[in-house]
Amino acid sequence: MSATRPDPIETPDTAFFWAGAARGELLGLRCAECGDLQHPPRPMCPRCFSTRREELKLSGRGRVLTWIFPRHPAPIGFAEPPIVALIDLEEGIRLVSNLVDVAPGAITPGMAVEVSFAATAGGRAVPVFRPVR
Repeated sequence: MSATRPDPIETPDTAFFWAGAARGELLGLRCAECGDLQHPPRPMCPRCFSTRREELKLSGRGRVLTWIFPRHPAPIGFAEPPIVALIDLEEGIRLVSNLVDVAPGAITPGMAVEVSFAATAGGRAVPVFRPVR
């Protein structure tokens, strides 16, 4: 079965993130001046206003804060509605992503998850999270 998940929308500020995903790496952005870890990526640090940034590899481990099951309208590019979750990463930033390899009734607040990567319709990759085994 071929992937139907939509491709990510890449911008100059997010190109590093999607290049990392293509390599199977979850990357973050840190201010080179004050060290503030930021997500989503932006051109300027919201804390000290520096434009100097550093990319760093994230652990890919975190916990589920909350989740939803989008129903209507049907999510484009998915055979079944994905589980959309807010993930609190070990490093202290949060990502909105999808949960995979878990039954909806088995999800719990604080559930430990780890990153994986799902193929898109255009042959790209996006980070998704699965329960820690």
